[in-house]
Amino acid sequence: MTTATIGRSPAPSPTNPRAGGPQTPEGAPPKARSRELEGYRGLAALSIIIFHVCQYVFQPNPANPLVTQLARFEIVDVLFVLSAFLLTLPYARAAIDRGSHQSAGQFLFRRAVRILPLYWIAVLVVWACRNPALPGDWRDLVEHLTFTHVFDRERIFYTLGPAWSMCLEIFFYGLLVFLGPLAYRLAGRLATRRSRVVALAAGCLVLYAVPVAWNNVAYFVFHQPFNNWPVYFGPQARFGAFALGMLLSVVVAARRSAPLLQGVWPAVVRLAALAVIIGAAWLDRPNSWGQIAYHDIAAIGWVLLLASTVSGSPDQTWSRALSRRSLAWVGLISYSVYIWHEPTLLLLNHLGITSREPSALPWTIAVVLVTSLGVGFLSYWALEYPTSKLRSLRDRSGQARDYYPELSRSGS
Repeated sequence: MTTATIGRSPAPSPTNPRAGGPQTPEGAPPKARSRELEGYRGLAALSIIIFHVCQYVFQPNPANPLVTQLARFEIVDVLFVLSAFLLTLPYARAAIDRGSHQSAGQFLFRRAVRILPLYWIAVLVVWACRNPALPGDWRDLVEHLTFTHVFDRERIFYTLGPAWSMCLEIFFYGLLVFLGPLAYRLAGRLATRRSRVVALAAGCLVLYAVPVAWNNVAYFVFHQPFNNWPVYFGPQARFGAFALGMLLSVVVAARRSAPLLQGVWPAVVRLAALAVIIGAAWLDRPNSWGQIAYHDIAAIGWVLLLASTVSGSPDQTWSRALSRRSLAWVGLISYSVYIWHEPTLLLLNHLGITSREPSALPWTIAVVLVTSLGVGFLSYWALEYPTSKLRSLRDRSGQARDYYPELSRSGS
């Protein structure tokens, strides 16, 4: 996973009754579905740990075909969709209703404070442990610190394996601060609200089509193997999920009041989403077109699943299940869990606490889950939450906060 984490403002502990649970995620609609969105993050975090344990156990020694298939069932795209939805929503609202949007500098500052401190600390710690004798693999360290390892076929999964997804997040941020204001200006030239909505939605669909075309050309025309990681894991190949998240933000921003999906429709959309995701996983066979197309197809399922929540009536059984405090708690620490779960898995195996034997899979999953959540909890309160307070260095307008206004006015 990534990072997943991602697109969320740090929030008070859901166990604190005065805090009232997680705060509204950044960009989330008013009357927040914040607990539900944290619930999705919690489910994704738990699923990604299980996915990586299965992958770690079964990839070198394929045994049960069904379990081996599950070991390829990657769900990080749901976090890309959710991140893009939350971060694009303010731009979509501003463009559709001709409101205001935050500056690029303010956006990037908030993202940097949210992502970089924990990520850089984790990279330095894990790299130092894996390179105990200097000079070590300095190229690997530099690439991870600069988010360029996704373009290195050999080192893409070094140091922090799942951190390749962080590169995509960073590239998405850069693209959003360019496309958001551009879309705002272009939409401002359109006279009607409907035309602005249609134009923005069409732009998102074009953005989705670009990686789909890239992946198919790479596979059918240039015959690139799937293990050419920069070709199929780079931002040019995996932007489809972000584009669909952006499309969902346009749909939500276009809605004026009543939920778009009511009655049985949220459940119907959810079933359709699961059918799409399962179908994509069924097509995902090694060295086949399905392996290349899996993420582009599954992203459609993930955006439908999220749409059934953010565009549906809030009094659903599914929504209540997502809002459970336990899931919200996991969602709160999900970024820390995501960053540390792979080193935790490898350390537990190195110490002999877990095993790569398929027969020990339930024990390995249980131990890695519990330990990763514990490490993530400590990391959140020791690193992630304190560094998030750096956001207070700037006020809501993006200006440096003046902590001593009286002294400033007096010239002292």
